[in-house]
Amino acid sequence: MERRIAVFHDIVSLWKIIHVFRKEKPYIVHSITPKAGLLCMIAAWITRVPVRIHTFTGLVFPTEKGLKRRILMITDSITCFCATHIIPEGEGIRHDLLSYGITRKDIKVLGYGNVRGVNMDYYRRKKEVRIAAKNLIKRGYFTYLFVGRIVRDKGIDELCAAFNNLHKNYPKTRLVLVGNYEDKLDPISPETKVLIENNEAIEAVGAKFDNELLAYYTMADCFILPSYREGFPNTVLEAGAMGLPSIVTDINGSREIIIEGENGMIIPPADADALQHAMENLLLDDATRNYMASNARQMIEEKFEQGFVHQCLMNFYEEIVPHQ
Repeated sequence: MERRIAVFHDIVSLWKIIHVFRKEKPYIVHSITPKAGLLCMIAAWITRVPVRIHTFTGLVFPTEKGLKRRILMITDSITCFCATHIIPEGEGIRHDLLSYGITRKDIKVLGYGNVRGVNMDYYRRKKEVRIAAKNLIKRGYFTYLFVGRIVRDKGIDELCAAFNNLHKNYPKTRLVLVGNYEDKLDPISPETKVLIENNEAIEAVGAKFDNELLAYYTMADCFILPSYREGFPNTVLEAGAMGLPSIVTDINGSREIIIEGENGMIIPPADADALQHAMENLLLDDATRNYMASNARQMIEEKFEQGFVHQCLMNFYEEIVPHQ
């Protein structure tokens, strides 16, 4: 199944899914990602699966233009038409689905949103994580952290430009980028690529996993996700669970996790000046930064603890499946 629009491959995938559904005869089909949602809901509708659920974890069309935007809106509408139940991952997605006329069906967010939840026992500053983090800490430096794909849509161009200007006035700062480049899908600008390569204070360390990733969260002073669009960003949840204040953009998902002044700051998307100002504020205002950090973990646990999120989904299944 191709991630992007690929008509021939999509038709082949659809045919294979229809074949599986006809053979297995499921009572419920529940899809999550956009392409899987479109193909699985069509296949489930064709094969008359009784319960067809799709969870929207994000919407692409609001940030697109022209014909591509229209095509994406149509595909999302088809997904909704074929589904018997629609779950938006957050209130922002719910609002967009209704306000753009993608569906008129009754839709609701489960719990406070998010499909995965946070394993609070895993995302914590365990002894072995703290030990690993000591090797990553640069004494006397303030560290900004980004975790995610190194792509344009994540706001990397603005992040690097903002940090580069900030670093000129505050040389004891560093920006750590954890993630892989995706040059074929959504490349950052050539200027940003050069900036990352030439500025020694910007460290692109590649993708990290397990305790190594937790060590990067532990060694940082602030987390930043300046994305243009999100569904419900897990990295913001993870950073909060690790006790980090966050700077995020005013987009779906992020603004449902971060409360301005309580566990982070919210800025306009694609605004390098606003991002630089927020980064400077957290650098200089120790009291505010420490206050946000002290709230971060508790605020994630109260709304997005994994057991609670899973129970919300189980309760939903209990509501829609008739008891035998």
